[in-house]
Amino acid sequence: MYAVILAGGRGTRFWPRSRKAHPKQVLSIVGERTLLQQTAERIAKLIPPDHIYVVTSESLRAEVLRQIPDVPAEQVLAEPLPRNSAPAIALGTHLIRLRDEKAIVGVFPADHVVTKPAKFLATVKHAFRAAERDNLVVVGIQPRWAETGYGYLEFPKDVVPGEAPAYPIRSFREKPDRPTAARYLKVGRYFWNSGMFFWKASAFLEAFNRYLPKTALQIASIGPLGSRAFERDLAEFFPLCESISVDYAVMEKAGNVVGIAAADFGWNDVGSWQAVYELSKKDEDANALRGGSDLLALESKGNYVDAGGKLVALVGVDDLVIVDTGDALLVTRREEAHRVNDMVKLIEKKGHSGLL
Repeated sequence: MYAVILAGGRGTRFWPRSRKAHPKQVLSIVGERTLLQQTAERIAKLIPPDHIYVVTSESLRAEVLRQIPDVPAEQVLAEPLPRNSAPAIALGTHLIRLRDEKAIVGVFPADHVVTKPAKFLATVKHAFRAAERDNLVVVGIQPRWAETGYGYLEFPKDVVPGEAPAYPIRSFREKPDRPTAARYLKVGRYFWNSGMFFWKASAFLEAFNRYLPKTALQIASIGPLGSRAFERDLAEFFPLCESISVDYAVMEKAGNVVGIAAADFGWNDVGSWQAVYELSKKDEDANALRGGSDLLALESKGNYVDAGGKLVALVGVDDLVIVDTGDALLVTRREEAHRVNDMVKLIEKKGHSGLL
């Protein structure tokens, strides 16, 4: 068994704490360890560090190496240019297959939180077993609310979370509007797409070649790790790959996709400051505080405050997110926190690149 950890995203929904040089996966947003460290530690209980590969950006590679030193340095791969998840996953899977023809690969985003690790590992073991039968396996999370920010997996009608079968996936559904998400929640057979995948390296690369042949050719042209040609090949061929997600490129098209309807293992993709608030400890007024700050709240409830050690005084305000980093201050309603990435686009458009 091998693992590919995806650690190349920007984490724009976590601005101003998340920046290009230190995006959310290398920050300790929830807990004392960074999200990347938590991910590596979870899977290292099942997969040894020398079977773990990390795909990240050139600007992040040194920080990734510092945070997870047990993973061999040559297996921390820096994309020359960002090309979305399909080429990143294909690169890791290709290099693993060159090392081991019989490899089975698990793909893990670096920015998730899991609060029930024993149940998580049981799900991962189940998924690896399902992948032995030449399936492309995706893990589905039973929805806990009508979420509009996730893609959904449509399982058969008789799906039972936590049971052994790997069910054939009937369809992938894009991020829905709120009425559709509410219907998915009520019906019971629609699960959140966790972005965790499992497959034989050979089975995935065969599907990748079928559905994305031009990019598959670029990936196949990259020589093995440790070869003299590797760095040259990576710089030459990876930028020629199409920029596309693995869901669009392969999973929505392949006929051998099955899903694990996972039992609850406390999954959260920490997709916004609202998610961090949900995971944080709260006082008697449901206010959450982080970053060594001090909080005085007068008739103020349901706020999230991260102000870098400052005293924060709230008077008559509810359900806000307040994040102060010294050079930037974010204030938004918790229900609007998913729109922070739109603000990042505006900051970029206005020429404030030093704040990104």
